[in-house]
Amino acid sequence: MIRPDDLAHCHDMIRHGSLSFHAASKLLPASIRDPALALYAFCRLADDEVDEGTHQAGAVLRLQERLDLAYAGRPRNAPEDRAFAAIIEEFDMPRALPEALLEGLAWDAAEYRYTTLSGVRDYSARVASTVGAMMCVLMRVRDPDALARACDLGVAMQLTNIARDVGEDARMGRIYLPLDWLAEAGIDPLNFVRDPLPSDAVRSMVKRLLAEADRLYLRSESGINVLPLKARTGIWAARLIYAGIGKQVRQNGYDSITMRAHTSVTQKLGWVGQSAMRTAWSGLTPRSPIVYAKPLPEVAFLVDAASRNKPSQSRSLAVLDILAELRTREGGVGNTGHRA
Repeated sequence: MIRPDDLAHCHDMIRHGSLSFHAASKLLPASIRDPALALYAFCRLADDEVDEGTHQAGAVLRLQERLDLAYAGRPRNAPEDRAFAAIIEEFDMPRALPEALLEGLAWDAAEYRYTTLSGVRDYSARVASTVGAMMCVLMRVRDPDALARACDLGVAMQLTNIARDVGEDARMGRIYLPLDWLAEAGIDPLNFVRDPLPSDAVRSMVKRLLAEADRLYLRSESGINVLPLKARTGIWAARLIYAGIGKQVRQNGYDSITMRAHTSVTQKLGWVGQSAMRTAWSGLTPRSPIVYAKPLPEVAFLVDAASRNKPSQSRSLAVLDILAELRTREGGVGNTGHRA
């Protein structure tokens, strides 16, 4: 399916660029691990181009062209693109999933900020839950309940990332904390990005964000236990490793401005051991009713797209709108967007 040299490139890219995912992927069976590494390499490539480039709008538009080529069966001559095109063909990957990721990256390029926690979940659904839904597709899991819990896990992971990176993001002019939380605390966003401080109010916001992440981590667990048995340990490891980042933020007193949470190799190995134990127990316990909980409203469109037998390959109006906005910005006209 995926050319061996392309797969080796993707493996090397993840090994150097995402230690947490690389550690968790080792626990997946090869039939899932190989396409997962290729998928994650394409997603990381997309994220890095937008996150690190000086012309973010142009980077998103180029990624949209690459996605078009991959779905046309004529991928750009690059290992990540060829591998992703192979995944599309082999697994009938719904286009709505990577397009939602592209939309989230476009929101970053357009410097959107989010008025409410629901808006932050909207963003998290696009940049993280999309990966969870695509992972389910790679496992050939199209059950809506399992997909909903995978999307819970994606949102939880992204909220953890946001909580960890408050200071780093602010120093780059970015705010992912809900703006209404800042308003309640009397914090002006402009002053915050100029001089972010780990005040009691900001620490309280980080705490609230991690509490929401923990709620979703717990909801996600019932979904892990309905995945193929051989895949569960790897997904459990991802869940525990990312939640461990949140625990480190707590140990730092919720100060993610002057400190950045890190987890050690020893800790990761401990969570891997816990993952194996949880997988063993999963076959002995009854299915939790939590697995049937309704999906978050912000991820329902992903669940719908991934669960269809014959998903639409057309581009959504929402994606077309944000791409049009970015083309306008590339032409020299721009404004700062806000999402509710």
